[in-house]
Amino acid sequence: MKEKETICVYCSSSNHLPEKFYKFAQEFGESLGKNNYNMVYGGTTVGMMGVIANNALNNGAEVIGVIPQKIEQFGLKHPDLARVIITKDMRERKATMEKYADIFVALPGGFGTFEEVFEILVAKQLSYHNKPIIFFNFDEYYDNMLKMFDTVYENNFAKQEMKSLYFIANSIEEMYNYLDNYKPCEFVLKW
Repeated sequence: MKEKETICVYCSSSNHLPEKFYKFAQEFGESLGKNNYNMVYGGTTVGMMGVIANNALNNGAEVIGVIPQKIEQFGLKHPDLARVIITKDMRERKATMEKYADIFVALPGGFGTFEEVFEILVAKQLSYHNKPIIFFNFDEYYDNMLKMFDTVYENNFAKQEMKSLYFIANSIEEMYNYLDNYKPCEFVLKW
């Protein structure tokens, strides 16, 4: 049996989403434990983040929360995690989450989700790491972003081979199949 890996999950902390997103978050969290993965995430009880953490915990995953002091002061820290790391700010939070992660998955989310996953994507582009990055395109959430990516490639702002930096998953099964067969990227830096 392979060593248990930790998936860093980026997603929404909003409690005001359509119900389908929370239902998906529940299924996703359950799948982490059932597929023998641990999780690192933003450490709160709210939104999709809280639903995923609860369901991962209930299905045997070890869950690490990383929460900045400012957010922890709002009383949003998840009380049942294996470990909670409180950071001084968002920059330290992202670095800490990256340190514990073997895999990065961006689920539907807002500006924070985008900012976190794009930083990890650029780090991979520049060969600071070679870990899997997955955009989980639940309910076609990332379709417009992928159209923008096409514009980037068509106008040579990035080489076509940069598509190998990430994977677009449309189902939980696709995500785990990709991870089971993951091979690190090999490409020449852009310069």
